[in-house]
Amino acid sequence: MTTPATTSAALPILALVPGDPTGIGPEQTARILHDGRMRDVARLVVVGDARVLEMGARHAGVSLAYKRYASPAAVDWSAPEVPLVDLGNIDPAGFELGAASPEAGKLTGDTLARAVDFAKAGEVNGVTFAPLNKQAMFKGGWRFPDEHKMFAHLLGHTGVFSEMNVLGNQWMTRVTSHVSLRTAVEQVTFDAVCRALRLADATMRKAGIEKPRIAVAALNPHAGEGGLFGTEEIDIIRPAVEAMAKEGIDCKGPFPSDTIYLKAFAGDYDSVLAMYHDQGQIATKLTGFNKGVTITAGLEVVFTTPAHGTAFDIVGKGVADVGAFESAIRLAARIAARQVAARQAAAA
Repeated sequence: MTTPATTSAALPILALVPGDPTGIGPEQTARILHDGRMRDVARLVVVGDARVLEMGARHAGVSLAYKRYASPAAVDWSAPEVPLVDLGNIDPAGFELGAASPEAGKLTGDTLARAVDFAKAGEVNGVTFAPLNKQAMFKGGWRFPDEHKMFAHLLGHTGVFSEMNVLGNQWMTRVTSHVSLRTAVEQVTFDAVCRALRLADATMRKAGIEKPRIAVAALNPHAGEGGLFGTEEIDIIRPAVEAMAKEGIDCKGPFPSDTIYLKAFAGDYDSVLAMYHDQGQIATKLTGFNKGVTITAGLEVVFTTPAHGTAFDIVGKGVADVGAFESAIRLAARIAARQVAARQAAAA
């Protein structure tokens, strides 16, 4: 194990959650902690079960020295060991690797909820979690279609929020998310497009992008071809874009969705607003599957995770790429550090 240097007290504190114990999250977590590669951007405290972390180290083929603490607030950041809040709630030996399990999903949700508790108490400045299985969590009793709605519920958040995907300097967001395509089309409304544009603009500004340039994708082929293939662009999307531009948001469109991502990734825009989930996800994942990050935008606590899933087919083989997980940690640290600095400035 690489011996870490003394971590600066100025760095934000992030809760690191190993994700679903039947997926690649534990080995990804162990590999990142073993290398100490994130100690220059954040102070990481693992929230989970020591047995899961130990299993992850075995799968990754690395050694890992850790020290248990009752809570993040109790951590001695000068100690060389990885700090761990051992919840003692998950025995990975009781689950089949590489298979979705409702019980594992329940316990994954329980673990995330404890990390949220620490964030609400001000003991951590953000949460980064390894891949989880939405269906397993839902069947295990966390009756939410995704973790973003779960986080909002736990925080008592009643305002606008959504997930965004980040790949390098590109921020991808959407008007609709985890719903059927039929429902997504019904949910593309003037107000929904406006809300999504406001949220995208505000979230990118929190990350330090002074004036985000946002392209808006069309819903229909060829942006509707002047109404030939649908009128949503004429009746809904363009009026919303124009209204938000008048509010000061640098947004343009709607553009045909099969070409706008080429322009965005070439640097013409900082973000593309998609109308539905796969419209943006396919373009983003094809461009950088092992680098993409998902962030829950709009909540008072920053949550990030790799944009890929639990990769059940390669669990335990020690080959899981950690690129997206590293990017998730860096993004959470970047936003959390700005939030901490803003609060300190306001209190001064």
